[in-house]
Amino acid sequence: MLQISDLTFLIDGRALFEGASAQIADGWKVGLVGRNGTGKSTLLRIIREELAKGEGNGDGTIRINRGAKMGFVLQEVPANDTTLLDVVLEADIERAALMRESDTCEDPDRIGEIHERLADIDAWSGEARAAEILVGLGFTQNDLSRACKEFSGGWRMRAALGGVLFAQPELLLLDEPTNYLDLEGAAWLETYLRKYPHTIIIVSHDRDLLNRSVTHILAVEHNKLVLQAGGYDTYLQRRAERTQHLAAQKEKQDVQRAHMQSFIDRFKAKASKAAQAQSRMKMLEKMTVITVPLAERTIPFKFYEVEELASPILELDKVDMGYAPGKPVLDRVSLRLDFDDRIAIVGANGQGKTTLVKSIAQKLPLLQGLRRASKNLRIGYFSQDQLDELRAGETVLDHVKDLLPNAGQAQVRALAAQFGFGHEKCETKVDKLSGGEKVRLLMGLTTYKKPHILILDEPTSHLDIDSREALIYALNEFNGAVLVITHDTYLAEATADRLWLVKDGKAKPYDGDLADYKALVLAADRPDSDKQHAIARAEIAAAAAKAESAPKQEKAKPTSAPKLSFKQKTRIENAEKAVEKARTALELLDRDLSDPDAYTHKADAEGKLKSRAKLQSQLDEAEAEWLDAMQALEG
Repeated sequence: MLQISDLTFLIDGRALFEGASAQIADGWKVGLVGRNGTGKSTLLRIIREELAKGEGNGDGTIRINRGAKMGFVLQEVPANDTTLLDVVLEADIERAALMRESDTCEDPDRIGEIHERLADIDAWSGEARAAEILVGLGFTQNDLSRACKEFSGGWRMRAALGGVLFAQPELLLLDEPTNYLDLEGAAWLETYLRKYPHTIIIVSHDRDLLNRSVTHILAVEHNKLVLQAGGYDTYLQRRAERTQHLAAQKEKQDVQRAHMQSFIDRFKAKASKAAQAQSRMKMLEKMTVITVPLAERTIPFKFYEVEELASPILELDKVDMGYAPGKPVLDRVSLRLDFDDRIAIVGANGQGKTTLVKSIAQKLPLLQGLRRASKNLRIGYFSQDQLDELRAGETVLDHVKDLLPNAGQAQVRALAAQFGFGHEKCETKVDKLSGGEKVRLLMGLTTYKKPHILILDEPTSHLDIDSREALIYALNEFNGAVLVITHDTYLAEATADRLWLVKDGKAKPYDGDLADYKALVLAADRPDSDKQHAIARAEIAAAAAKAESAPKQEKAKPTSAPKLSFKQKTRIENAEKAVEKARTALELLDRDLSDPDAYTHKADAEGKLKSRAKLQSQLDEAEAEWLDAMQALEG
């Protein structure tokens, strides 16, 4: 379906990709992952051929199957009078054009062709399929006939996503689609993508989605593309194994190189040893130096330990919450929060989750009822909306100084460093920060005063997977109460032990866990497990046979080489051939094992790994024999 070959791309002189290659087959569901700033969204734009001149330069080729339709979401649908249902139906361009033509066409033969094609593409079920998608994304049946202009930008973005899903392109490109979905919409999308009949490339930091809905992971690592079969957890395991394997190989190679270099340094100036030193120099030159990629460091989050308060620390008694008297969004809410509570708040968008947490944080006055709280209770409230409250044109230090108005510059800089902003970042203006960096700054500002209750409303939308892990770790270390609203199932399951459900104007504890709630939302059986896509690979014996038949490069004989006996010459030549043969076979096998599909079948993978160990042993023995032969010659 898609082939990326030797892609090199630079922006502002910084390389995002250097000789990156990957091949994606038809029907694969591919999760595109990598740290923020590594070029994931840029790669999607390159595939779409949307990068304008001057934004970057590079080389390489990208080929898509001829005739394949590509689909993606660039912006929300316009705020016009078109209904939601019609917007989604129009997204399937072929269907919409045929339907219009069928209304005006008078040629009987053409009408027959139109209706035959409409039947082929299942056009008559279009309205039902479009409605199913929109409802899955969180719209109600009544919403389908409403004009797009009646919805906010976030909901119109959902409609745009619904349109591209309805069109079912052969190559679907999605860039963080769950960012504008709630947990319920994300759960539905996860299921829908598993059943999608064509190829998907999705940029996502949602670990559950990457484990449950994709067949492969395409990772941006050190300016390269690494394709791995399986979900995200499998990718992490294989990456750790690759790193461990490389480290072991490098350690062994370093010993060999040091041994050879020592001999060269000792004898290169002696005429009697020149040939041997020259031979070792050539072997050193032929060795491919093994490098172990450096692990990229994730900046941790820091939440301060707080003094314990007697439970309950907060109670709501028959409280009405909302924005206008007499028109409550939530009514008769009675909830209790203890000091050690970890609660995820669930419910569809628009039901009142944010209204609930704003009322608890006293960002919104209660309309009616009682709120009882511990004396000196401090609440920290984080919301994505607050990112807009950061003062454009001012630096990180300017914002941190608000917390320490009388402190010196060194103390302010030290606090900024605790928030994750070193000397190279602390003087950056906030409007130049990435979304993840803004989250870190706001999180630091929110938690500096040591809140007893930490309220987080969608904290992960701009964080990459590693930063989300760091946030989970910090929340689990935090000793106060946590209330979290999130579409990230992995975060909710890792940090919360109870649920509050906000639905139909009520907010109350939910008797069940997140899996129970998702099952309730989907109201359907779990889909079949992801289909495994595998490519047949050559057997190890074939690789070894190829290695045997590979032409060997003749070694130039140094003019100063001493005369050798037939026995010495034969022994050295045989040792060199054995080294070359084992090394070539090992390189072919390593190339085979670097393919993600080599691990699709466990038994085959184990067999190949055992063969690799055997080949490595043969190489070690051959090199030892060569060294012994050369040392015997020196003697």
